[in-house]
Amino acid sequence: MLPQAEATRRPVATRDEAEILLAALTAALAELEGVLERETALIAAGRIREGLAEEGRKSELSAAYMLQLQRAKANVVVLARLAPEPLRSFRERQAAFERVMSRNQTVIATARAVSEGLIRGLADAMQRETRPNVYALPNRPLPAAPQSAAPLVFSGRF
Repeated sequence: MLPQAEATRRPVATRDEAEILLAALTAALAELEGVLERETALIAAGRIREGLAEEGRKSELSAAYMLQLQRAKANVVVLARLAPEPLRSFRERQAAFERVMSRNQTVIATARAVSEGLIRGLADAMQRETRPNVYALPNRPLPAAPQSAAPLVFSGRF
């Protein structure tokens, strides 16, 4: 079994262990929140490449947070009994984190929609330029566009 998996299964037995677990969980959450806030600010400012630069760090922090959260969930009854105040504080911090996460998701979705709109607009403009500008008889197709225009290709990766 992996050492990380063993650590998540180990029960919390003392008040000190409960407080240490909740402090570590809160610290991991705060660090992840900081990364998300920086990412959100950069993407909202249009600096998408810079905003996504910490993707690896965000993944590491998320993984570490999830491992600690699994242990806390497995010991929630003990944590509530041994360290009710730190647990309440963590839950408040987690609610604030969810708001930061929601804003981050909204900004990323908006940036994606704007990017897709720009690409779609560019493709439409290029297509209009290559289409012949002629009148046609009703129920008759327009002549085919000349094949001199190169297709528009872009990466789907953000």
